[in-house]
Amino acid sequence: MNDSIQSRLAQRNITLPEAAAPAANYVPFVISGSQLFISGQLPMENGVIAVKGIVGKDVDVPTAQRAAELCAINILAQAKSALGGNLDRIARVIKINGFVASDPGFTEQHLVINGASNLLAEILGDAGKHARAAVGMASLPFNAAVEIDATIEIR
Repeated sequence: MNDSIQSRLAQRNITLPEAAAPAANYVPFVISGSQLFISGQLPMENGVIAVKGIVGKDVDVPTAQRAAELCAINILAQAKSALGGNLDRIARVIKINGFVASDPGFTEQHLVINGASNLLAEILGDAGKHARAAVGMASLPFNAAVEIDATIEIR
């Protein structure tokens, strides 16, 4: 792993977990040409969903941002698995799609997904800056507050 990526992870006290196994009939990632597609990642920490509930009702914005950050950590864990442990192969995070379990009146999904965007840019530098969508959902699998998928260009 690139020293700068490794040092940035270490500075944040982030140890990438083992990539989570799929919870249903899908694969955790697909490589097609120079693109890596990572299935939706939940805010897993120590093997459990760390943030559950509806944002704007059960979960406040700072806690939801932490959930988005955990999703980004799990995206990096999946990328590490897909790329044989070599995050240096990441050329660019092209796009992330952020899904926020939201109370009907909640309109700050963009602020929630900043948790993931900020972490990816901090850890990967310019290669972590990406296009994105941030949308509200009635609910998410396992009552997770946030789910995020990613499309990554690889070398």
